[in-house]
Amino acid sequence: MEARFAQLLADYCLEVLPGETVLVEAETPALPLLRPLKRVLLERGAYPLLRLAYPGEAQDFLRHGGRWLEEIPEVEWALYERADKFLRILSAENPLEGASLDPEPSLRHQRAWRPLFELRLRKRWTLTLYPTVGYAVGAGMGTEEFRAYVAQALFLDREDPVAAWRALARFQEALIARLSRARELRILAPGTDLRLSVAGRTWINSDGRRNMPSGEVFTGPLEESAQGEVRFNLPAFVGGRRVEGVYLRFQEGKVVEARAEVGEAYLRQALETDEGARRLGEVGIGTNFGLTRPTGLILLDEKMGGTVHLALGRSYPETGGKNQSALHWDLVLSLKEGRLLLDGEPLWQGGRFLGLPELP
Repeated sequence: MEARFAQLLADYCLEVLPGETVLVEAETPALPLLRPLKRVLLERGAYPLLRLAYPGEAQDFLRHGGRWLEEIPEVEWALYERADKFLRILSAENPLEGASLDPEPSLRHQRAWRPLFELRLRKRWTLTLYPTVGYAVGAGMGTEEFRAYVAQALFLDREDPVAAWRALARFQEALIARLSRARELRILAPGTDLRLSVAGRTWINSDGRRNMPSGEVFTGPLEESAQGEVRFNLPAFVGGRRVEGVYLRFQEGKVVEARAEVGEAYLRQALETDEGARRLGEVGIGTNFGLTRPTGLILLDEKMGGTVHLALGRSYPETGGKNQSALHWDLVLSLKEGRLLLDGEPLWQGGRFLGLPELP
């Protein structure tokens, strides 16, 4: 798996070129992937700069970072300015490592270091995930079962993964053509009735180049348009803790009521990150049917075919979204018992997309 994964990341996701510096960030459980990845990057003529963290390093920084939580060191600026492309590999040994930490330092750190993260977003970047034992446990799977699940989500079980990703991209182009003609998106599910205006916004085809695995189309809804309520029925690991059963009610685009069955303290502090944290920066529709069950991992679950995700906080500028925030938190809703309407007409209903070609 690791050798094919490394080739997919280098050749399809990042399209590395000779002479480029690629900054790779990961934790030590990803070591089995890093060796073939470094080899393939060097073979392509790129210079791989590996930045390896030990398990729990991020939590140590939050506990003991002091002034550096709110001050970006010059060496960080230099590193991000000189790198040509970025690859971040989510590879936590324990996704609940930060469960006992006060979320306030983490959110304060996000606010202060936002300019550095924005610099990375202006360049070519990819976010991916390596199947660790901790992720497998969190997903309720055995280690080998979870490895196979991730390989399936990456299309590494296909004879030609790149061709499979390109075929999905074509399906998503057809989906975007339909979405782009719509003014209103309405999400209906048990406990959910939410209306969003997407008029004039640009839908993005996420075909595995920024996120791997991917399989979604997304845009930024009009900032004052969200009206109604939503109950997210999939749990997630976020900020080193588990959050589930999130309920939000919106008026004129702003969260006016919020609660969670688990992790409510984190939810409330996240909403206080800054002025933009109470508005939506993204709405996305999942199309990857290689993902068949929730894992608690947002990168995977938000891509599941038949899901919708909404992000509190920052918009992606290429969508036309204008919401500014240090927060960008995706919350996922399965539409297994729900519907998605475009200007009152069904787009997703009865477990399938309507009026679109068959998925590859």
